[in-house]
Formats: sequence, C-alpha cells, structure tokens
Amino acid sequence: MKKYWIRKVPLFILFGTAVLFALSGIVMLLWNGILPIVLHVSTITFFQAMGVLVLSKILFGGFKGRRNWGGHHWKMQMWRKWASMTEEEKEKFKANWHCYKGHWQMPVDAEGLYNCRKSA
Repeated sequence: MKKYWIRKVPLFILFGTAVLFALSGIVMLLWNGILPIVLHVSTITFFQAMGVLVLSKILFGGFKGRRNWGGHHWKMQMWRKWASMTEEEKEKFKANWHCYKGHWQMPVDAEGLYNCRKSA
C-alpha cells in the first residue's frame, strides 16, 4: 500500500506557513493603515501582527476546525426525532413546515396546523 500522506504532510505544513505569513501581513497592513488614525495607537511590526492573529485565533476561534461548524448535531437530533415520529405526526410536521415561512407566530387552526392560506 502506497502512503500518499507522506508527500502531503510537507505540502500541508508549507501551505499553512504561507497562509499564516500572508494573513499576518494583511493584519499588519490593516492595523497600521486604520487603527493609528482612528484610535491613536502605535503601529505594529510583522511579528507583532502574527502574535495578534494567533492570540485572536486562540481567544475567539479556538482550534476545533471546521467540522463543528456545519450543524451536524442539529441534523442528527432532527433525524432521530423524525425516525421516532408516527405517520400522522410526520404529516402534521410537513404541513406546519411548508406554511411556516419564517414567522414566529402564525394563526393555528383547531387541528394545530398553521393557517397559511391566503384569504381571497
């Protein structure tokens, strides 16, 4: 079995380093172009910009990666709920979902369904 990942690891490290340096340069240019004029702070060097970038990633972004951003937990929870519903509950849910259209409060009829029919 060929191990392709051995070739990919150095490229990944090189790409990550290049992205870090590019983003640090952008942070430095934005900081030095905007903040000294607006907030009267001193300018920063390239490596100070890199430190600000890493610090902001630690404080605000963490290092959990993108896999947690997709709402996978919500999808699995809805899938389990859907699987446990009876056919009547599924039909009621479908009727409510089609009428919902993003409104928080809509009139509900006697059967518990949203009254989304337009009046003539």
